[in-house]
Amino acid sequence: MITILENLAGVITPQSNAAAAVLDIRTGVSIVIEDEIIKEIGYPETIRADYPDALFMDGQGYWAMPGFVDPHTHPVFFKTREDEFEMRVLGKSYEEIAAAGGGIRNSVRVFRQASFDQLVELTYHRIRIFPEYGTTAIEAKSGYGLSLEDELKSLRVLKKVASLLPITIVPTFLGAHEVPDEYQSHRAKYIDILINEMIPAVAEEKLAVFCDVFCEKNVFTTAESERILLAAKDHGMIPKLHADELHYTGGAELAARVGAISADHLLKISDEGVRAMKEAGVIPVLLPGTAFFLGKPAYAPARKMLEAGLPVALATDFNPGSSMTQNMQLILTISAIHMKMNLSEVIYGATLNSARAIARETELGSLEPGKKADVILVDIPNYKYLPYHYGINHVKKVLRHGVLVHEAEI
Repeated sequence: MITILENLAGVITPQSNAAAAVLDIRTGVSIVIEDEIIKEIGYPETIRADYPDALFMDGQGYWAMPGFVDPHTHPVFFKTREDEFEMRVLGKSYEEIAAAGGGIRNSVRVFRQASFDQLVELTYHRIRIFPEYGTTAIEAKSGYGLSLEDELKSLRVLKKVASLLPITIVPTFLGAHEVPDEYQSHRAKYIDILINEMIPAVAEEKLAVFCDVFCEKNVFTTAESERILLAAKDHGMIPKLHADELHYTGGAELAARVGAISADHLLKISDEGVRAMKEAGVIPVLLPGTAFFLGKPAYAPARKMLEAGLPVALATDFNPGSSMTQNMQLILTISAIHMKMNLSEVIYGATLNSARAIARETELGSLEPGKKADVILVDIPNYKYLPYHYGINHVKKVLRHGVLVHEAEI
């Protein structure tokens, strides 16, 4: 079946073969979609003649863009943590709250009380919000179970929700998100369980594409992280890494050493880390919404990475503790203001480069023949307006694999 998306203001898309963040902007064109795939982008009079039996979809004068790809999210949790948010507003730091028993370990305690069905319902309603704001693909992590049973439960929830919603969900195993309460005095034992029990079980069920580790002071050391990631790699999972977020740990260099697809956060990255990631082809995934939500005075040095030739990706870091948002449009604005990324760079970061961070760049992240027809229609006069007019939702229609999955109420 062929569908023609017509009556568009035009198409805004990253150029997938460009050396820098160059946008291809074409006005007055239509998009031909065949069996979930973009077949052609061209002028309406020619396209209508070439496909006389096609179905037509009205673009209503909106601009077409690739659906956002969010390459770092934590949507499988039970309870929200607005009480901790209030504590931070009143002066407590994220680290102080975690040291007092809050933070990730707080989410773990309540997560273990939740049933599979409860988590499916909650996760379903959280993830269905992403397309409303233009995100058509997410990477989604486990990490609030921290036991064999509960980590498998988390990943099975993602598998179930992926079968129910029109959004691409790429799963990541994050059993090394924290050391749970019961192993705080026996962390080596927990790492053994991660390597010898959890990773093999996740691999056997094929529940995760990636394995991530929170490599951070007072969480997992670089040596511990390396052991875990190499074990996961041996079981067919691709390494990812929470790296150099709160303190410099050498996480970026470790990501390069183990062949990680991405290193994420990177507020404290070193010059050597930038160089090592560039040489190893590691994608930097920056999460400015987290620095914003935690009230941090500094953000990741995006300009340094861009000037080194790294393809900077952006993500929401959606999670209950440090970044409670599914809105990639807001991330574009924060990235421009606080990381000094130009407005074509932020669009690249939320589309093509973020697709690279989850190994989906051949399918997603730009509008061109041969790629999935993940298209968002946005009510803007030009691409610069998207991050400029912040705090509202510019997305009017969302197509995922060529099918209309969301339409804003008028």
